[in-house]
Amino acid sequence: MERVRYEIGDQVRLKKPHPCGSNRWEIYRTGVDFGLKCLGCGHRVMIPRPKFEKAVRERFPKDQLAQEQQQPPQ
Repeated sequence: MERVRYEIGDQVRLKKPHPCGSNRWEIYRTGVDFGLKCLGCGHRVMIPRPKFEKAVRERFPKDQLAQEQQQPPQ
């Protein structure tokens, strides 16, 4: 099984929502531990890699997010 490569600036959706109600997070640090910033309230947390990889439901690469923002609404 190939490991997913996470980069700083990617956004992820986790299994459990944050107490503020949001389940979208932005990655600000990678390595043995992941640094995540809640996109709902701005709270920052550090999570060990194994726990993070189990909790991720969906990944939104920063390249994809940049393209979506550049496209004009139809």
